[in-house]
Amino acid sequence: MKFRSLNNITTCIVFFVVTLSFSQSQTTSFLKPSDTLNVARRNAVIISEASIGTLTLIGLDQLWYADFPRSKFKTINDTDEWLQMDKLGHVFSAYQLGRVGANTLDWAGVSKQDQLIYGATLGFGFLTAVELFDGYSDEWGFSWSDMAANGLGTGLYIGQELLWDDQRIIMKYSFHQTRYASLRPDKLGDGFLEELLKDYNGQTYWLSANVHSFFKKSKIPKWINVAFGYGAEGMLTGKNEAVDNLFITQNRRRQFYLSLDVDLSRIKTNSRVLRTIFDVFNVIKVPAPTFSYDGKNGIKLHYIYF
Repeated sequence: MKFRSLNNITTCIVFFVVTLSFSQSQTTSFLKPSDTLNVARRNAVIISEASIGTLTLIGLDQLWYADFPRSKFKTINDTDEWLQMDKLGHVFSAYQLGRVGANTLDWAGVSKQDQLIYGATLGFGFLTAVELFDGYSDEWGFSWSDMAANGLGTGLYIGQELLWDDQRIIMKYSFHQTRYASLRPDKLGDGFLEELLKDYNGQTYWLSANVHSFFKKSKIPKWINVAFGYGAEGMLTGKNEAVDNLFITQNRRRQFYLSLDVDLSRIKTNSRVLRTIFDVFNVIKVPAPTFSYDGKNGIKLHYIYF
């Protein structure tokens, strides 16, 4: 069984470091996005992203993979694990890292084509390197389904830029604590921060579509989104199997959601500080009234769901 919390942890670290660094740089006027190629900025972006990525991978090799036996390169098929919640994590990570990569090159005045070729593929490249590490670890293995998910996340960003020159559909994330983590804290996390990354039962991944961008002549506020979410619950292991020989019953089920959301990046403000905050937190689904559906409870209304 291949547990994917490692990729989620490292991706979140890299994503927030790069995002915060880039966003904070915009609080000074002389670093506003350039209309033409700024070689100094472009070089700074390339050097900083390459350095962060390289140091992160070296840290993973020395601090994480060194604790597990090495092996010859091997592949695994983990497509049917965790009701595909881990795959949605890969899609989300690749999309968000690609967004950061493209935005930083846009800040440097790099052409749109090069933003998509060299920036939007940042997540795919980084996650491929981590996947190769997995391939040489006896504990895991190289997963082609993970790679497909990485490609899907990258494609979601690039495809929208090519089609609309706009991110009309944003991939977002939300989380709530569940009772399942306490049953297997070693796998699902011990405490909020670990559970945030490890407990797939509490995670929801969203496709948040901006309504006004599809109906530009309407009077719908430009920041209103409709979000479609996917989650799963009742999982103590990747597959429906015995847990530590305790044979705890797993009532595994998929969950689907329909909700309202806010695209924070479309809220007009003259404050650079607020724009920075909105940009960073736009990866998180805003709590809102939500309809859910699963095979056990049918359709249910949550007055506030997160």
